[in-house]
Amino acid sequence: MARRRRTRILTRAVLIVWTAVVVLPLLWMFSTAFKTQGAIFPTPKYIPWLQFEPTLDAFRTVLTQYRSQLVNAFENSVISASASAVAATILGALAGYALTRFRFRFGPLKNDDIAFFFISQRMLPPVVIIFPFLMMYRFLGLLDNPWSLALAYTLFNLPLAVWIMRDAFRAVPVEIEESALVDGCSRLSVFWKVALPLAAPGLVASFIICLIFAWNEFLFALVLTFRRSQTLPVMIAGQATELGSYWWIMATLAMIAVVPMILVGLAAQRWIVRGLSAGSVKG
Repeated sequence: MARRRRTRILTRAVLIVWTAVVVLPLLWMFSTAFKTQGAIFPTPKYIPWLQFEPTLDAFRTVLTQYRSQLVNAFENSVISASASAVAATILGALAGYALTRFRFRFGPLKNDDIAFFFISQRMLPPVVIIFPFLMMYRFLGLLDNPWSLALAYTLFNLPLAVWIMRDAFRAVPVEIEESALVDGCSRLSVFWKVALPLAAPGLVASFIICLIFAWNEFLFALVLTFRRSQTLPVMIAGQATELGSYWWIMATLAMIAVVPMILVGLAAQRWIVRGLSAGSVKG
């Protein structure tokens, strides 16, 4: 009894610390977006209405002086992130279904080994392959294009989609598909009309996770794009110049970039949880 109580207390303490680690930077960002330069330098102020008066000056500056740059970066982020998430989810669904319904063998590698090979590609640091990507994109004339950036994001997020969809299809009873095959459906029809709808939570989870990873990605966007196709993370980082960091502008831009993903995550939270836990239903 005492051991269980200690475990419960320790668990809650860890959760409280982790919540603080996650929430406090967000609170700092949101409060800084409503500050002026005088509320940040030389001594930062933290308590609104007591230490500083909240203002919308940073938002007015962003929506006027930075408007064209912001709209361009937002469009590029939407194109590259959404296109790559859709492509990675579709390809991941095809690969995940094949890995759960067919038997493959490439030398000593079987289905589980192939699946691990996919996810192992995420273990490679992106900085290792960024310069080969730069040389290849330059040779093919694909630099500074949001659709080309979406292609790189698709390749980078495909292992996650394959792994998620593999677990999602594992939770789909094979007997349902066998009944459809007996009734005359082709394997493609079974995949499209039976397995895919039943694996919908996995599809949503895969899409949202790939979308968030692509939306927040910085290194590929920095190296493979220039001003015309820069994304929001690159634009935000660009506010740190040799003249100093415009923290109030950076916080406002970061808030504009973060809020859409927060809303998407909250709206699809139930589907994400079901999709990520699908593999534990049937192993």
